[in-house]
Amino acid sequence: MNSIPLAPTMAPKIFRFADIDAFRSSVRHLSVDFTPLVRKISAEQIILNLAGCDVNYTRSFPRIVDALLGPNSTAVGFSMDDGVPIRFNGVERDRSVIVVGNSGAAYSAVERTPREYASIVFTPQVDNRGWPQTELNFKAFETSEAAQSRLRRLVLQVLSISPQFSEASEVAEASAAIKESLFAAVDHAFADVVATNWATRANSARQFKIFRDVEAILSGDIGHPVYSGDLAGQIGVSVRTMHDAVQRYRGMSLHRYLRLRRLWLVRQRLLAGAHSVKACALAFGFWHLSDFSRSYRSQFGESPSETLARSRGA
Repeated sequence: MNSIPLAPTMAPKIFRFADIDAFRSSVRHLSVDFTPLVRKISAEQIILNLAGCDVNYTRSFPRIVDALLGPNSTAVGFSMDDGVPIRFNGVERDRSVIVVGNSGAAYSAVERTPREYASIVFTPQVDNRGWPQTELNFKAFETSEAAQSRLRRLVLQVLSISPQFSEASEVAEASAAIKESLFAAVDHAFADVVATNWATRANSARQFKIFRDVEAILSGDIGHPVYSGDLAGQIGVSVRTMHDAVQRYRGMSLHRYLRLRRLWLVRQRLLAGAHSVKACALAFGFWHLSDFSRSYRSQFGESPSETLARSRGA
């Protein structure tokens, strides 16, 4: 029997999460790593995949985020609400900010409160509209409130109207039209960009590279003793410069960030079925086991042994 091909649709996909251990980013072309800052979460992603672009709406939770954009793509992001500023690439801003990255660009963000934001990922990379070009890091700019409001309204309209189209011809025509509307709104936002000192600081490629170098080394040695002088020597900067870079992009001291990151890595190892809590703690540099247990319970609301027991189905 010949199967009947399903007609293409434009219905957004909705992903909801109430467990930090189950959270996974479903945004295409963007590799995301995160460290939670809270025990419990309520997160949601609404994703509409169109021909040549994806519209992503995220209701996030307090966390540290590192993201890397895939090849042959351009991503544009902006907030969908107003609240406590997000620290994006070392600068805390809120309203009237638009960020952009091209193939291979990275960003770091610290979200201290639940926030809502949108991203539009275009494929292939956008090179012919006069938008800011990026290399190592995403760039952030201040645009007008009118331009930001236009982007916000358009995203909400696209996500609410798109399910109305189900016929193949409708889907193709609507997808092309929506993409053109998104192009126009982003064009408007970049046309309204104003020069600011904070944007110049946020877009500094040199300082961002120092931070990324620190991250690269720590990701390889985070389970072993790491001494600031040796770390700074490997990167080729002073200890003060290294500490300043971590403080800027993480909003916390190097020591505090390392401890938080290691706790999260221990949790992931325990959930994967580690041999023992003691072995796992030692593997990630925690030698004071009672202090480790207290910190772990404070961060995740349960003891390390309870996490390991859950992974074993006990």
